[in-house]
Amino acid sequence: MRAFRAVAAALLGAVVLAGCGPSGSGSGDDAPPQGSAGPSTGAGADAGPAASPSPARSSGPGARTSAVPAPGETLVRVTRSGGFAGEIHTLVVKGDGSWSRLDAKAGPEGAGKLSEQGLAALRTALREADFARLPGIATGGPTIYDGFFYTFVHGGYEVAGEQESLPPALVRVVDALPPFTQG
Repeated sequence: MRAFRAVAAALLGAVVLAGCGPSGSGSGDDAPPQGSAGPSTGAGADAGPAASPSPARSSGPGARTSAVPAPGETLVRVTRSGGFAGEIHTLVVKGDGSWSRLDAKAGPEGAGKLSEQGLAALRTALREADFARLPGIATGGPTIYDGFFYTFVHGGYEVAGEQESLPPALVRVVDALPPFTQG
């Protein structure tokens, strides 16, 4: 049952995130950052978008791009689902620190902009999380029946897990994000 819940939440997160793209702007802001951040290191071809990371990917010094997304490109998308009320909220943070909060139907709930320090902290947390080496679904924590399930999309990788199963690096990413709810 727990595995079914994790898979269902991951699929729901993917469906919600698929609806978060640009609305007819044609700007392609939902493309992974490494594709438009300029010349790659040559090994960036194997770091393209994937449904989930694979530990078998090349992870040498030149395999990861450290390119910063352009201001209008998505830096990270995080969907949080569950909790006592079973709510779903998605945060989309752009390269310039502007963010938007979306409800379960991808409708706008709020927006803002991270401070320079907040954006730097988020970028540091994302870099330290090393998405290429994380499992597609984090497991191993205790079951929290009314807990949250998170789905992260960053740099072409998607990683998900229940709140108590998230590795410390992903907890730091969550801590660096704007609030998932108003107030």
